[in-house]
Amino acid sequence: MIACEIEAHCGHRRLKCRRLANGWTVAQAVAAAHQLVRDAGLPKVGLSDRSWKDWEAGVLPSPDYQDLLCRLFATDPVALGFAHDYSPQQPDPLWSGSASGATLPIGPELASRTSPDDGAEVADTKRRVAVKLAGLTMAAPAAAARILEQAAAEAMEFTRQAEATSLGSGTLDHLDLAVAEFNHAYSLKPPQAVFDAVLDYRRKVDRFLKADHTHRQERELRAFAGWLSELLAWLAHDLGNARTGLAFATDAFVQGRQAGHGQLCAWAMDAAASINLYEQRPAQAREAALKGLTEAPSEHPLTVRLHAQAARAAAADGDAEGFTTAFQAAEDAHQLLPPRSPRRFGMNVLPLADYALTSYPATSFIWLGQAEQARRHAEHALAVYEAAPAASRSPSREAIARIDLALAHAQLGDPDDAVALGHQALDSARVVDSVRHRAKDLTAFLIHRYPRQAAVEGLRERLATADAAARPTLPTTPSEA
Repeated sequence: MIACEIEAHCGHRRLKCRRLANGWTVAQAVAAAHQLVRDAGLPKVGLSDRSWKDWEAGVLPSPDYQDLLCRLFATDPVALGFAHDYSPQQPDPLWSGSASGATLPIGPELASRTSPDDGAEVADTKRRVAVKLAGLTMAAPAAAARILEQAAAEAMEFTRQAEATSLGSGTLDHLDLAVAEFNHAYSLKPPQAVFDAVLDYRRKVDRFLKADHTHRQERELRAFAGWLSELLAWLAHDLGNARTGLAFATDAFVQGRQAGHGQLCAWAMDAAASINLYEQRPAQAREAALKGLTEAPSEHPLTVRLHAQAARAAAADGDAEGFTTAFQAAEDAHQLLPPRSPRRFGMNVLPLADYALTSYPATSFIWLGQAEQARRHAEHALAVYEAAPAASRSPSREAIARIDLALAHAQLGDPDDAVALGHQALDSARVVDSVRHRAKDLTAFLIHRYPRQAAVEGLRERLATADAAARPTLPTTPSEA
């Protein structure tokens, strides 16, 4: 009964499983068939890869080709699923649970472990062992062959399930290219437009994950899902929706864990650290940075960046000693970086570590109230950003460096330069939420310290206009995607 059910379900797949058992691709199997024709002096055939694939899909070969395939695999048409076996089926003693009263002597090892004093349970166990061994011994060769044939049919189904996939052959390559393009577009195109496009792809990957795919494909799909969610976290942050940003950062971390991709997990926590920091949650920001450090490779620019994130979070919490310790760890990690920097989707990631070491100290010293230190670091950061090649310049980072410098001037008693630098920052080509957030810090400080300055009120009004024009509509969680 079992054999009949399996045969009905898997018969036309037996050819494929025979091929796979030999370790052949379709092209190799076709080549082997042609070689057999030549070696055996058989009539020449016009066998092609397409014909073979049709047979594996269920098309019945002609009698001549059936003969050739039986020769190739040294078997018969029934074994290949081209015909049915209608011979009467005899009871199989192995599956019937009975040995027809046969007995089998127990070996000396087992006998030496028994005695007349053994209990009923031990005696019953001996009888069961003897019956099973007797059944195996007395099984006819035909029954053994049927058992093996059943096993072969099951193996075919195991193989089919392992290979079952609804992904097209180029889907993963396409996703790899798309993620690279989205990362390249991040700093060049409006964040709302990029967010919408990336979210559309994240939804596609979610549908792929719910369809048939192999284990290897699932790991790759999980990684692509994570990379897209990591980018969506930053884009949501740029658009001013911290809840959405943190939800996607969490999703990126979870997808990275399921994909076995520690570096992706670390990048996700880098995003979470920044978002928490701008939401004035320094403790959560530091926690995210430290969580990322447990996943990041030790000699990778991301490790430098995460240490710098932890330092910036400590400064935001007013912890000067914690800032110094964490920033020293970032500088020490930078010294250990290999000469050749790794790339992420075709882009060099070393500048991300360099930017953290350059710009984070200026912001940190502002928060720690050390204005002169902040001014010096902000001037250096701005000079570095302005000197960068046009293709790698970051308008938002330049804007934040100008705001850091403006805050330093304001703390040092120079409101006019502070206001001028604030306007320059808002002139940026990419006034994202982090820029507006820091500009609010600047205007709040100026209004508090210099309440009668008309120029300060002008800067505040301009910022309010920019803030109102940048309110997006985003889903609040990845599940709404």
